Amino acid sequence: MIFNLLQADTLQGAAADALTQPAAQPVEMSESLFSMFKMGGALMWVLLALSILAIYIIGKKWWMLRQASKIDHNFMNDIRDYVTAGKFKSAVTLCRKYDNPVARMIETGIHRIGRPMGDIQSAIENIGNVEVARLEKGLPILASIAGGAPMIGFLGTVIGMVQAFFNMSKAGNNIDITLLSGGIYTAMITTVGGLIVGIIAYFGYNYLTSKVSDLVYKMESSTLEFIDIVLNEPGEEE
Repeated sequence: MIFNLLQADTLQGAAADALTQPAAQPVEMSESLFSMFKMGGALMWVLLALSILAIYIIGKKWWMLRQASKIDHNFMNDIRDYVTAGKFKSAVTLCRKYDNPVARMIETGIHRIGRPMGDIQSAIENIGNVEVARLEKGLPILASIAGGAPMIGFLGTVIGMVQAFFNMSKAGNNIDITLLSGGIYTAMITTVGGLIVGIIAYFGYNYLTSKVSDLVYKMESSTLEFIDIVLNEPGEEE
């Protein structure tokens, strides 16, 4: 009976320890990560700023491209019906319903109906160039971060190794591993930080570039379809 009671107390104590142990792990983990971050030196703050900028650009451009791609599948069919019937005002109203590059290009073309086809094409191309430039704004910065962040990390590696060898030269024959730890921490942590930021920016840049290419293709196909509408079914203005 006494043995059973002692065993029960032991099990209860172990269970209590198991319940209290996980609560301290996140604090220790966060403290460890922050201390590692500080050991990376001043370049880690540069990498942190670049990571925030990269995530901001990726999020902003993703939202912009998502909104720019929103358009009804029957949009061009409705434009064809309105232009064929000569209802140009209704076609313009339909274009203004959508806030995206395709609708703005088609609206520009509708306003030019009745002029030479070269003028219509030129006006649409000019608007298209402006829209593409707006969509690509910020991507060169993201590409620079993708290439520059690892280089900053490698710079931290070189600085850390220089620091380690400098400490060794000052110590003379009394070389201690603790003299090298600071430089090695700087070398390794900045390399890891630079690679992480570079990978995020690299994949984000490639993803956004592919989305811009898809949207540009949609803009070009819609422009060709509109020109075909104007050439073959011009209609009369209401």
